[in-house]
Amino acid sequence: MMGRTHALTGWCAGLGLAPLVGAGTLHEAVVFAAVTAGFALLPDLDHPGATASRLLGPLTRGLSWLLRRASSGLYALTKGPRDENHTGTHRHMTHTVAFAAALGGLTALGTESAGPYAVAAVVIFALLLAENALGDWLLPVAGSAVVLWAVSSPAAFDDLAQLSGWLGIAVATGCVVHCFGDALTESGCPFLWPVPIAGETWYELRPPALLRFRTGKRAESMLLFPAFSVLAVMLLPGVFDLVAEHVGGFVATAMRD
Repeated sequence: MMGRTHALTGWCAGLGLAPLVGAGTLHEAVVFAAVTAGFALLPDLDHPGATASRLLGPLTRGLSWLLRRASSGLYALTKGPRDENHTGTHRHMTHTVAFAAALGGLTALGTESAGPYAVAAVVIFALLLAENALGDWLLPVAGSAVVLWAVSSPAAFDDLAQLSGWLGIAVATGCVVHCFGDALTESGCPFLWPVPIAGETWYELRPPALLRFRTGKRAESMLLFPAFSVLAVMLLPGVFDLVAEHVGGFVATAMRD
């Protein structure tokens, strides 16, 4: 799955989940969704040419190298009797629910301990990731949400510390959404590691052949991305109710006429 589709599905998942974690206002939901969108790209940090790996130059390239080495070692250590001979770098360690849960937990604990500056750093990093994949429109949208937040709450910066729990959920959700997206491709995704399946610890889960698609081809570019683009707007707080109200009014007028 392409980076922009990963980020867009992460954005939609974030907007859908935001009310359930208490981020019910528009600016809170946008900040939460921006983090989820950004971290829906992070698992591909295990590929040197990915958006996440190129984002901050030597810093993210170095992280990418470390993740590839760690993933390769973990694969060699834990592969099952029927797992193929593979380097175990791309689409392995970072593409698991275990990695998503661990990263989300570390994010929550780290930001809670380090305070609002750490929270702001995570949000900015996620926003840069998402903007790099989705385009420059995301910066003014998320920036406006932050400004609105600051205006509505004089203690907005201090309130950042309260986002530590949200961030853990957003980070983990973004990574899981990435795994589900890759599981729909022809290559599949071993996101249930280390659960052994058919003699493989790194079993690539995927749907039936009819429902799979190739990365960057027509099914993704002409079906998935446009559908999630519409959903990305409809899930914004208040938009669905506004559209339903106008459609209902139009239908009622048409029936009277």
